[in-house]
Amino acid sequence: MGNDIVIGHRPRRGLSRAAVLVLALVLAAPALAQHAPGPPGAHPGAGSRGRSAPHQHFDGRFSNDHYYYNRGYRVHRPPPGSIGELRGPQGGRYRYHGGDWYRWHGGAWVVWGAPEGVFVPWLPSYFTTIWWYGVPYYYSNDTYYVWDSDRAAYQVIAPPAGIEQGATTQAPPSNRLFAYPDKRQSAARQSKDEYECHRWASAQSGFDPTLPGGGVPAEQAAQKRDDYFRADAACLQGRGYTVR
Repeated sequence: MGNDIVIGHRPRRGLSRAAVLVLALVLAAPALAQHAPGPPGAHPGAGSRGRSAPHQHFDGRFSNDHYYYNRGYRVHRPPPGSIGELRGPQGGRYRYHGGDWYRWHGGAWVVWGAPEGVFVPWLPSYFTTIWWYGVPYYYSNDTYYVWDSDRAAYQVIAPPAGIEQGATTQAPPSNRLFAYPDKRQSAARQSKDEYECHRWASAQSGFDPTLPGGGVPAEQAAQKRDDYFRADAACLQGRGYTVR
C-alpha cells in the first residue's frame, strides 16, 4: 500500500534485505526530524544564534544573542511551564515563558510586549546583566527587569533614559569611595568616619549602595546614586580625607 515497507518479509525480487533497511530509514527521516528534541528548556522553535525558526527574530542587543517570537504571533496555548496568569496594569491576562510574553487577545494567546510593573519570580533562561550608573539591570527580548528585595521578585520596568546608549555589560570596579587620611587619623577613627558619612549621605540622598538597586525605584537610581556619592565625598573631605 503506497510506500509502506514491511521489514521481516521476503523482499521483492532484486532488492536485498540491506537495501530495504536503507530505504526504510530514508523514508522515515522527515518524520524523525520533526520529532527531534530541541535544546534543554527551550520551547518549540526557540533557539540561540544560528537556530532560527518561523515567526521569530534575533535579539543581539547587549550580546543577548537569542531568538524570540515576533510580536503579534498567535498560538493556541502558551508553552508548557509558562508562568501565569499574570495581570497587567490595564487588567490584561498574561503568561510568560523563556523571555516571550503572551496576552489573551481576540480569543487566542498573542505574543505581546511585557507589561511594565508586573513582577515575575525568575528571569528568562537567556538574559544579560547590564550596568547603568552602578545599578544592575537584567535584559532579555526588549524587556528590562530589576530586582525588588521587598517583593523578592523581578519587576518589568521601562528602560531608564539613556540606558540603551550608555549601559555596559561590565560590572563597575567598585561601588564605594576610597578615602585617604590627611591628618593621620587612626584606622579606627577612619572606619567610624566612613560609616557615619555613609549613613549621612544615604539619609540625604535616599540611596543606599549596600541595598539592591540602591533601595530606590529604578527610574531614580542613576540620579540618586550621584547624589549619594557627592554627599559622601563632601562629608569625608570635611573630616580631613582625600577622596578618590
